[in-house]
Amino acid sequence: MNSAAQQSDLVKKMKGANVLVVGDVMLDRFVYGAVERISPESPVPVLAITRESMMLGGAGNTLSNIAHLDAKGSMIAIVGNDESGKSVRDLAEKLDIGCDGLIVVQDRPTSVKTRFLAGHQQLLRTDFERTDAVSGDIQDKIVEQVVKGLETASALILSDYGKGTLTPELTAQIIKRAQEKNVPVLVDPKGRDYSRYKGATAVTPNKKELSEASGGMPVETDEQVAMAARKVAQDAGIGAVIATRSKDGMSVVPASGEPIHIRSAADIEVFDVSGAGDSVIATIAAALASGADLVQAAGLANLAGSIVVAKVGTAPIRADELLEALAHHDIEGDIVKEGRPQASKAERMRAAPVFGWNEAKEEVQRWRARGLKVGFTNGCFDILHYGHVNYLNDARRKCDRLVVGLNRDASISILKGPERPVHDENSRAAVMAALGAVDMVVLFGAEKEGDDNTACALLDVLQPDIYFKGGDYTIDQIPEAPTVMKAGGIVDVMPVYEGHSTTSSIKKMQGKGKAA
Repeated sequence: MNSAAQQSDLVKKMKGANVLVVGDVMLDRFVYGAVERISPESPVPVLAITRESMMLGGAGNTLSNIAHLDAKGSMIAIVGNDESGKSVRDLAEKLDIGCDGLIVVQDRPTSVKTRFLAGHQQLLRTDFERTDAVSGDIQDKIVEQVVKGLETASALILSDYGKGTLTPELTAQIIKRAQEKNVPVLVDPKGRDYSRYKGATAVTPNKKELSEASGGMPVETDEQVAMAARKVAQDAGIGAVIATRSKDGMSVVPASGEPIHIRSAADIEVFDVSGAGDSVIATIAAALASGADLVQAAGLANLAGSIVVAKVGTAPIRADELLEALAHHDIEGDIVKEGRPQASKAERMRAAPVFGWNEAKEEVQRWRARGLKVGFTNGCFDILHYGHVNYLNDARRKCDRLVVGLNRDASISILKGPERPVHDENSRAAVMAALGAVDMVVLFGAEKEGDDNTACALLDVLQPDIYFKGGDYTIDQIPEAPTVMKAGGIVDVMPVYEGHSTTSSIKKMQGKGKAA
């Protein structure tokens, strides 16, 4: 029996565990804009582009999940000698992903998937790639990198997206090398013939993939999943099949032995399943690398999957999210009996949450997915007074959700002098979160003199629809305005309540103190 405390210890052990990922890495580009007219040249919408973003895709997303679990991920993949290949390396290095195994191929482009979106509506996706098998010379280089990587790796993932990297011959060689080192091999499979993964510890198909790999067997009930998975495992020579089953959880079916069915919560709020499979296999691998058995690892992965599907878009699972989920739910015998925290903590708490930047971004994305207008304002809010409360109420009336960026203590000292703030950041955040007008609080600001002390970086992450600024300003006098408008937001300069300020409140208190 494994308690939630034991599972939490396992998550903590993931820190530094080494996972090697071999497969198809891609660059995911997102181009955002607005459509306000149809082209006069042909009946197609004209996208007025406002911004672009990039992230790691394919095997890169699996590595991103490993990094956010605080494990050490190393990449073995191919990219082209192009700007996209450089972007893949830059994004990976920012996540502290090992890139020694990233092989540059001269006559092959980096795989790039570009999505064009108007608001939240995807208009078009373009794929720039080659899917033919890589040459024998490149396969030999990959094997060399695998041999080096297995010296320190405690788990290996084959991330197969059918882009030509993991040929049957290369896959067989990699699995053989891992077996020689007693390193477990997990496969995110592609296609219907799993015999190419012979010798792997486990494969992780979803229900549709499992049915196809088993020749069309039904996969609706526990018994059907177990029969189809056992057939696939035995026919292909694979140790086990870990079948992901959406709302029905996950099943661990060994080639021989009893299957284990792991349930998800009945109240899972599904926003987007994009990338959930990458989160699952990354969690399994990190858990195995930290000493878990397959069922323990699958239990954590099921929990991870139920968390990430509540996010909007492709977003990784984080170690702190798993720890929080384990702190609030019972796990018995490595089977999740209750699911996870509610998808939206901001909606289940009486006080608004005080979020870190990543959590805040995910919550804002969930709000937007519901069609809610998100507002943002920021300030020190050192001593909360009548002017503050009315200003926040006025702002909240103009949006559906209001985020307050709160200056950190060091940031206020830089702005106001060494005697400020009067109240520390945790106290100020708690008071701010208790206001009915506030839906989320996020801390920001410079740590030392000379650092950026504006809210620009936070605004770049959250990208609100409206930025509220109180005072007698013109928009060109507001340093945050360009960041807001670049992302398609608007700036609303709000009136202030004269005669009410923190400085005047402090002077009044000091005066009373002297009189006493």
